Amino acid sequence: MTADRTADLVITGGTVVDGTGAAPYAADVAVTDGRISAIGQGLTGRQTLDATGHIVAPGFIDIHTHYDAQVFWDPALTPSCFHGVTTVVAGNCGFSIAPTRPEHHGVIARTLENVEDMDVATLEAGIPWDFSDFPGYLDSVERRGVGLNYTAYIGHTALRLYVMGMDAYERAATAPEVAEMGEVLRTSLRAGAAGFATSFAKTHRGIDGKPVPSRLADRAEIDALLAVVREERRGVVEFTPGEQLGIDDLYEIQPDIGVPFTYTALMTTPTGAHERLVQLNRDGWAKGAQVWPQVSPRPLTFSFTLAEPFTLNSNPVFGELMAGGADERRAAYADPAFRERALAAWQAEGAFLVPRWGTYTVDESSAHPELLGRPLTDIAAERGTDPFHTLLDLALDEPGLNLRMRCVLANDDVDALLGILAEENCTLGLSDAGAHVGQLCDAPQATDFLGKWVRERDLMPVERAVRKLTGVQADILGLTDRGYLRPGYWADVVVFDPATVAPGPIRRVRDFPADGERLTADQPTGIRHVLVNGHAIQIDGTRTANAGLPGQVVRVPVRN
Repeated sequence: MTADRTADLVITGGTVVDGTGAAPYAADVAVTDGRISAIGQGLTGRQTLDATGHIVAPGFIDIHTHYDAQVFWDPALTPSCFHGVTTVVAGNCGFSIAPTRPEHHGVIARTLENVEDMDVATLEAGIPWDFSDFPGYLDSVERRGVGLNYTAYIGHTALRLYVMGMDAYERAATAPEVAEMGEVLRTSLRAGAAGFATSFAKTHRGIDGKPVPSRLADRAEIDALLAVVREERRGVVEFTPGEQLGIDDLYEIQPDIGVPFTYTALMTTPTGAHERLVQLNRDGWAKGAQVWPQVSPRPLTFSFTLAEPFTLNSNPVFGELMAGGADERRAAYADPAFRERALAAWQAEGAFLVPRWGTYTVDESSAHPELLGRPLTDIAAERGTDPFHTLLDLALDEPGLNLRMRCVLANDDVDALLGILAEENCTLGLSDAGAHVGQLCDAPQATDFLGKWVRERDLMPVERAVRKLTGVQADILGLTDRGYLRPGYWADVVVFDPATVAPGPIRRVRDFPADGERLTADQPTGIRHVLVNGHAIQIDGTRTANAGLPGQVVRVPVRN
């Protein structure tokens, strides 16, 4: 196909991988007025970008981010923008920041502090709060501008707080409250929300260590809200399953609701639980259930301090400390009775996220710099005690309990992960970009997948890998003009070198409001050009001086 006039921009000399899974082919890609105007040979334009030796693909779509607040002070959405991502979905796990009433701004901030490791001072300084309902939130993002295409779920926790006030943290909803929630959800979906997100996970504790509001929803409330989604036929429903609604339940419910479901996350574990979930997914799809487990190519690795040990707070004994301060936490760590209760909780039947002490290493320590990088189990053996007591002893030596440890929770079985990543009806997710910013940085998920797994381990052909990062995600969300390289589609394009693409290093910086710190990954390799709606935000591996804010707030349409 050839353009009927000179294009604004042409990407020449590359190999097109269009997001469908079809075989790569040599072609130029022309862009006019922000959209792809032609794909073919010998195209001309007023600006040319060379892609010789590179793959020209649709921009990557990250369906699991928490950029809900960061979008206001960092509209470029770093570091995702450096990794070929052109569209993000926020509001995952039910933790949107809208709808929110003025009296609950602090509650939302403290909830995000506990569940997503967001700094309260940063949130207070960075969120403009010129909105209350969800349509107003999307409008606020749109007015200010955004560097990548942006959409968000309406979150169950925010929805309950908006309707029930602080009772949302205490009880089930009444029938009138459920009805009101349903109408707020309906209005939000019609405003273009990506869908509805909720969490029932034991790890999700909000203010004072209480279960987040979505965990107090009964089945009648859940069913009523899902009925609204069924009626509106928009977006997707994203779950973090738990006691109220388990993974098995999703396969029973989805066919009646009609829109796709996705859940976090299907990860490898030492117990082998992932094997059952893979088979459950295969059987569910065979029966017609469209449930997409989210999988990640990266080990679930946290770097946390003992002042606020996110990975340990799923233990109910540690959870009790979330309502107190540093003095209470220090006293508890020193208390033999606390230690014994915590150990007993991990030994109880059904205990969740039991620490794998063999994966723990010392990441930062001012009191014991000689221990940096050393395994906790080795230190414990030298001291003649067990790893848990050693961990708390080291923390007590540290000013402010700021001993920082690194640990792996799951997803580090390479052989098993090779199988999971190749599963046809699993989707790449759980980058968590924008969350846990002081503890992990998995925003480089796409470059990691293409480098370490597709190239180095020959996991799958590049055309199938690109489809997982683009067309599959667009189809799940119900987008009709993104995720593929097709004439008429928005020109979200990434040009990358399959021989060198890699995520690059992770570094700790302080560049958030209120001197907030985070981990970032802003130096990937192999990402050459990136276009968002036809505007080049990166050329020849360097962010353009006029990158601007060419992204759009994507309003997810009704499904056909």
